[in-house]
Amino acid sequence: MPTALWIAHVDVTDAEAYGKYAVAAGPAIAAHGGVFLARGGRYVQLEGRDRARNVVARFPSLDDAVACYHSPEYQAALAHAKGASVRDLMVVEEVGE
Repeated sequence: MPTALWIAHVDVTDAEAYGKYAVAAGPAIAAHGGVFLARGGRYVQLEGRDRARNVVARFPSLDDAVACYHSPEYQAALAHAKGASVRDLMVVEEVGE
């Protein structure tokens, strides 16, 4: 089964509230097998809409990534991000080798 990437592009509008999201989201993501590959580091925007924060996490499968998003733990964390950010989030299956 192919792994999947959780890709988020974020503009933070309330750093304090978003910080609470980040603290709570990390353990929820890890509990579903997610591992961060990029988390707000340097980037170069070459096309499309620019967002100041970019996050990529790898999950064992697309189903695991979607289950994480819908889990009670992640939804509790997400409550801090709503109203504190503008986000685009997608899950993409990786190409198998």
